[in-house]
Amino acid sequence: MPSLKRPAWLAAGIFFVALGTVGIFLPVLPTTVFYLLAAWCFSHSHPQWAERLYAHPKYGHPLREWRDRRAINRKGKIAAILTMSLSVVVVEWTLGWPWVLIPVGVLAVIGTWIWTRNE
Repeated sequence: MPSLKRPAWLAAGIFFVALGTVGIFLPVLPTTVFYLLAAWCFSHSHPQWAERLYAHPKYGHPLREWRDRRAINRKGKIAAILTMSLSVVVVEWTLGWPWVLIPVGVLAVIGTWIWTRNE
């Protein structure tokens, strides 16, 4: 019976590329994060596809920086934290208490983690 791992990794990689591509047009979806996940999935199924993502003219540099140094540039950090902060405001306006605690918690934990990464 053939292993299903490689096709599963390939399908996941294609799915994350699709989400990342949608993120180019919808500011609420993070493009680079989904491309990072896609590259990771492709590294288990088709390494040459992962290398194509790393060589991309626009998104390749932040992908390589994360792969090689676990680094996020300052512009990316600020964009991520501002977007999370905006989600706090939107949830407060739309759902109110206690739902606003969810994005506040995400901002506190993930925002801190993002800010403390290498640049």
